[in-house]
Amino acid sequence: MSDALSYRPKTGEIPTNPGVYRFRDPNGRVVYVGKANNLRARLANYFAPLASLHERTRRMVTTATSLEWTVVGTEVEALQLEWTWINEFDPPFNVKFKDDKSYPYLAVTLADEAPRALVTRTSGIKGARYFGPYPKVWAVYETVELMLKAFPIRTCNNANYKRAMESGKPCFAGQIGKCYGPCSGKIGIEEHRLIVNEFVNFMNSHDRKLINQLTAEMKAAAAEQQYERAGKLRDQAKALESVLEKSAVVLRDTVDIDLFGIEQDELAASVQQFIVRGGRIRGVRGWMVDKELDVTTGELLDSILQTAYTGGINPPREIVLPELPDDAEALETWLAGVGHRKVRLVAAQRGEKAALLETAAQNAKHALMLYKTRRSSDFVSRSKALEDIQEALGMSQAPLRMECYDASHLSGTNVVASMVVFEDGLPRKDEYRRFNIPETTDDTDSIYRTLTRRLAYLRPDAAVPTDAPGAVLEVTAVDPAADLVSMPLAADLDADAKRKKFRYQPNLLIVDGGQPQVSAAARALRESGVTGIQLCGIAKRLEEIWLPDSDYPVILPRNSDALFLFQRIRDEAHRFAITHQRARRKKDISSVLGEIPGLGPARVKVLLQHFGSVARLKEATVDAIGEVRGIGPVLAVTIHEHLRS
Repeated sequence: MSDALSYRPKTGEIPTNPGVYRFRDPNGRVVYVGKANNLRARLANYFAPLASLHERTRRMVTTATSLEWTVVGTEVEALQLEWTWINEFDPPFNVKFKDDKSYPYLAVTLADEAPRALVTRTSGIKGARYFGPYPKVWAVYETVELMLKAFPIRTCNNANYKRAMESGKPCFAGQIGKCYGPCSGKIGIEEHRLIVNEFVNFMNSHDRKLINQLTAEMKAAAAEQQYERAGKLRDQAKALESVLEKSAVVLRDTVDIDLFGIEQDELAASVQQFIVRGGRIRGVRGWMVDKELDVTTGELLDSILQTAYTGGINPPREIVLPELPDDAEALETWLAGVGHRKVRLVAAQRGEKAALLETAAQNAKHALMLYKTRRSSDFVSRSKALEDIQEALGMSQAPLRMECYDASHLSGTNVVASMVVFEDGLPRKDEYRRFNIPETTDDTDSIYRTLTRRLAYLRPDAAVPTDAPGAVLEVTAVDPAADLVSMPLAADLDADAKRKKFRYQPNLLIVDGGQPQVSAAARALRESGVTGIQLCGIAKRLEEIWLPDSDYPVILPRNSDALFLFQRIRDEAHRFAITHQRARRKKDISSVLGEIPGLGPARVKVLLQHFGSVARLKEATVDAIGEVRGIGPVLAVTIHEHLRS
């Protein structure tokens, strides 16, 4: 790591998806474009100690002052987008694609008398139709050979073709069954041209009929135990898939559109605008929107379009959106006046535009996560948030230690609760706790029981409160490096040492919910006798802050750092509770059903898909269990008796 590279993002901020990244200099010029199957792993190489980098790489990363990336669906899409942007931005440190020798293309020489199919790394063949580039040259060669069986066209070079046509003898490739052009003596020029046109149409349309045919033949061969032939058919289908894999970042050459991907929560929205011209993504623009009000997606789109096309920016003839706003016609009229031509708003539901819109939405999701992460880690923002919370709740001091609680269950079963801790506005994952609640009536009772158990540790006379009513605390710690995976503490540790951090008194207790949940928490706080702790709840629908014995909520500004911090700690508690609840449910299922003789993982999966839960399976009759695919009458009786016992 080098201090000189101040723009280096944190490792956790970089996604692990395939994508394309761009380094920019102080003037905003793109100096390098690259692709990666795993963005995080690839970008880590650029931020190694400068002395260990290659000289050219070292010059590039020290010239750059910023880094950005765009997530795509596959490695092929990353390759396509990288190729487009290298040609679009002409970055000085790139060498790939400059001479079109890095990746292969499949070309069909349509200008020839008898068009030829060839694999080439050279561009500019007059009258040729290109397909690609492709990252796997073996797949191109293998697929060309495969498709010759369905589309027999010429493959020999021009010299052999000319010689064969003059002499009347088949070319050498035709003699060994590798060429099917007019030079092979088996077909005429006009008939050959028709087959070439079909081949080009097939490559353009990505028709899957041939792949489906190969897959059917593979299954038939496997059923007949012809495993060697089935393996070859499988490899052929895989090769065809590799070449014909549909790219969500390359559209038809005539497509000129803008797409808007949106990801939002209660407080903010992330917008990603993909600018597509000539079927290629020529630019990406992203920005954040602070939502002052609880607006619908359609209302948000109104604001986004007005922001995107002001200041002399002309819209294209078509704009693709996640959904159409209510005033779509009025917006089209306004956009037509801006661009001096008719503009159409569409909501893509399927096809290539919908696939690209999904890619834009995925990038918006990553951008929103990055925005929230960076905002949370900013010291000034955190300090301002704590001060605003102190003032809004009337506290004597800033809440330097906050604990938030949330309960989770599945149809009333596996009831659990979570406790997350924030100190100085940052999560303390090593102090998170999980609670199992054996018996409860509803969410308010769950909150009451959880806080009764937790507050018992804060009483002055609390030694080891084993007799305290309420939830059962799992004595676990959370490893910050393991993304909240529960790590049991050593059994031989002193009991007081295990609970030491659990006895730290918070300044502020937060519960996920409104007045009912706050009232339940207040009752637990009163009964505990613990003082000096402020209590509040956050209701999700309008993000209101509720205080005990208050008829009206505290309303924080929608874009305030204080509300953002409340939202983050609430969401973290909710996520932590859900994670624990799912883990318990999975453990229960495996322990209950895994003990039944003759019931393996596959049959357990089928049973759960059929009944939906172990509880419903317990209520089922023997006949109902026996009707499930793969469960016979004898096994059905065994399952029924085991669950009943």
